Amino acid sequence: MSAPSNNTSNGGSELLHQIVIVGGGAGGLELATTLGHKLGKRGKAAITLIDKTRSHVWKPKLHEIAAGSMDMSVHEVDYLAQAHWHHFRYRIGEMTGLDRERQMVHVAPHLDDTGEQVTPARSFHYDTLVMAVGSQSNDFGTPGVSEHAMKLETTRDARRFNQRMVNACIRANWQAEHQGQRRLQVAIIGAGATGVELAAELHRTTREVVAYGMTHIDPEKDIALNLIEAADRVLPALPERLSAATLGLLQKLGVLLHTNAKVAEVLPQGVRLADGRIIEAELVVWAAGVKAPEFLKGLAGLESNRINQLAVRPTLQTTLDDNIFAMGDCAACAWPQANGGKGGFVPPRAQAAHQQASHLVKELQRRLAGRPLREYRYRDFGSLVSLGEFSTVGNMMGGLVGGSLMIEGYFARLMYVSLYKMHELALHGFPKVALDTLARLITRRTEPHVKLH
Repeated sequence: MSAPSNNTSNGGSELLHQIVIVGGGAGGLELATTLGHKLGKRGKAAITLIDKTRSHVWKPKLHEIAAGSMDMSVHEVDYLAQAHWHHFRYRIGEMTGLDRERQMVHVAPHLDDTGEQVTPARSFHYDTLVMAVGSQSNDFGTPGVSEHAMKLETTRDARRFNQRMVNACIRANWQAEHQGQRRLQVAIIGAGATGVELAAELHRTTREVVAYGMTHIDPEKDIALNLIEAADRVLPALPERLSAATLGLLQKLGVLLHTNAKVAEVLPQGVRLADGRIIEAELVVWAAGVKAPEFLKGLAGLESNRINQLAVRPTLQTTLDDNIFAMGDCAACAWPQANGGKGGFVPPRAQAAHQQASHLVKELQRRLAGRPLREYRYRDFGSLVSLGEFSTVGNMMGGLVGGSLMIEGYFARLMYVSLYKMHELALHGFPKVALDTLARLITRRTEPHVKLH
């Protein structure tokens, strides 16, 4: 079946094998970029990336944007430019449906900030479809979350939180000057990697914000960071040694930890716990739980699990359709014990998305050549948690050896930074990454170390 005219930009491309990737996150953008060079540049396939936003930022960096310690503008990747440079096509829009019989992806109209239509509803033909739409927070139906809590799922969320954080500091300084002392309280719900890293970054950046002329606030007395976790320890999904090391560092920073604390309701000015306690907070962030987007549940009859992930076979093909693949956080990919796993599923980590993108680059080329597909095997390289400038802790090697190696400090920080550099290298290549890194180092010496607007 040839592609409709709204899905073609180059003469004759509708006659090529159509590979459509939905979702421009870490895995989806890496896959589109590499396939663009391997297949698109050589005229072997037409690669199309569909995403509802115009630019990409590595999701593990969102907490740094929210805290103000990273300027998003120097790290975001423009999809249009990336597509032009790397031989694939980018189409803006949010996926709304799927016709498996006709092999069509349906995309909603895209509207600008004023509500004016930029592009109409469209449909894109595929021969091979890759779902890479990532994940979002799971509030488990907790009352008040959607009304009163902020989430860190998109760059817009992160920028909104940063603006509210700076405004809260300015407001607290004015109130302290004119109305007496008032404590600024922040509540972070969920002590997984995102919550822990956000708490550490906020400890530093709130103090830097206050240092810019807010003389009526004492950060040690007037700013309180509350980290709330339903489990009995921080980082409950990671090894206990890593949890204990992180706990010690958070305590040194003065972060107020509330474990075994299930949230019953998020209030306009705080959080009510299941035991009746109320933690007052001007800013509340929901960082607990993960699920795939709601529209994946039962999408076109495909098999999905209770958190909306698409069930896939070891080849990353969906269980009911050989033409549809799923990768990253939106895929329920088994991690059997025979392959060093825990008998469950591949965890939602950046390293998994990177590995699956690299795997699919090779396997989609085999698919075009009519060769059988090989199975994907997740390789666990461990976990790293960054506490900003204070420290980084982690365990390396994970399931690759009989045990794991606990690391902390500068070496762990170096390994953490290298994960992001691997992502940048996959998108841009060494020369551009080297120049961009140098430019950021120079710029950082001439600008505030925290975003103030």
